[in-house]
Amino acid sequence: MSQPSIPKGTRDFSPEEMAKRNYIFDTIREVYKLYGFRQIETPAMENLSTLMGKYGEEGDKLLFKILNSGDYLKGISDEELTERNVTRLATKLSEKGLRYDLTVPFARYVVMHRNEITFPFRRYQIQPVWRADRPQKGRYREFFQCDADIVGSDSLINEVELIQIIDEVFNRFGIRVCIKLNNRKILSGIAEIIGELDKIVDITVAIDKLDKIGLDKVNEELASKAISAKAIEQLQPIIMLQGTNEEKLVILKEVLKDSRIGQEGVEELAFILNKLKVTGIRSELDLDLTLARGLNYYTGAIIEVKALDVQIGSITGGGRYDNLTGIFGLSGVSGVGISFGADRIFDVLNQLDLYPKNSIQNTKVLFVNFGENEENHIFSVIAKIRKVGISAEIYPEAAKMKKQMSYADSNNIPYVAIIGENEIQENKVTLKNMTSGEQKLLTIEDFIRELSQS
Repeated sequence: MSQPSIPKGTRDFSPEEMAKRNYIFDTIREVYKLYGFRQIETPAMENLSTLMGKYGEEGDKLLFKILNSGDYLKGISDEELTERNVTRLATKLSEKGLRYDLTVPFARYVVMHRNEITFPFRRYQIQPVWRADRPQKGRYREFFQCDADIVGSDSLINEVELIQIIDEVFNRFGIRVCIKLNNRKILSGIAEIIGELDKIVDITVAIDKLDKIGLDKVNEELASKAISAKAIEQLQPIIMLQGTNEEKLVILKEVLKDSRIGQEGVEELAFILNKLKVTGIRSELDLDLTLARGLNYYTGAIIEVKALDVQIGSITGGGRYDNLTGIFGLSGVSGVGISFGADRIFDVLNQLDLYPKNSIQNTKVLFVNFGENEENHIFSVIAKIRKVGISAEIYPEAAKMKKQMSYADSNNIPYVAIIGENEIQENKVTLKNMTSGEQKLLTIEDFIRELSQS
């Protein structure tokens, strides 16, 4: 029999790993709640009509499509099968797909539930998403996103608060990050002044790859999209702009003086950066003109977060998407959101060993089992300590002491409680610290107090 396996780009998680992941989810959830966000969930699969065309041509290729149930070849002619036009066949074979992110399903949710929602609507969502991408370090085909979005408000205060959330979350994790900022309007302004406004998507998709493929390859890609050599030349000093954020804004204001939309983008970024100064944000902020994120739906601010001490891709991203709900028939609803990449954050915390000890601890105390008489006494004691929130378990059988101690050690249980005949007579518990080896004979009250304070 062959060894079972899982699909590439997916992972199993052990109890210890799940404890770490729950620490990530709980931390992000706590900060979201702190800022007034409320939780929703959407289905794992959406209609392909909901998903297609929302992520650009490259994004559409990465959608996992679900074969129609039953005879999915019904209605497909032999000629179509022979022709092997994958795109055309996919639209007939599949009506549904796994969600690519949480933002587009959220936009669909807003449109469907608009009569139940009070705007501005602040929601958060922590669920898995799927992308048919090539698996590599830090890139998976199944992974969790932790999104927060605000819809129904044009105010740039929303961008400021989302960046504050990013700063607070990573401060709690102890991860040093750089929060990169840009604005789609600035990118549109740049495309306008170099005479290639109709190629804005091609330009942003290409320059977004600068960190991955380098300047020469970016220029090659730009040329392959029929962008003129003159325009590519004009683009170089802009995308390689250096200096402080304030210096970059001054230069951009001058460079984009003849572009109304470009000026709007500069003003919006200046507003956000000035407000963030007042908040006392701790993370590094960097105005990065190569930041485009390659997604068609961003219309204003663009946000991306990189870890400073680990080589890995973006661990958080987001931006404003004024026209997204319009695609589903609800125009005039502005939105802005962020998404934490929980799986990459998991890898960063592992590499930097930043998990608090209590975040990955499950059972705090194991009760040794000596037999039926002792079991009955233990059940009354264990009920008391569970009531005060102390996690505990009893070894399920009266095995040798060495085996029970080995179980506690293997599962990183820090304390063992021993209740034998003597302890029952005195109504006490012997508590053993598995790290130091120290043992104490304690009353039930002192036993609970000791565990509560440790």
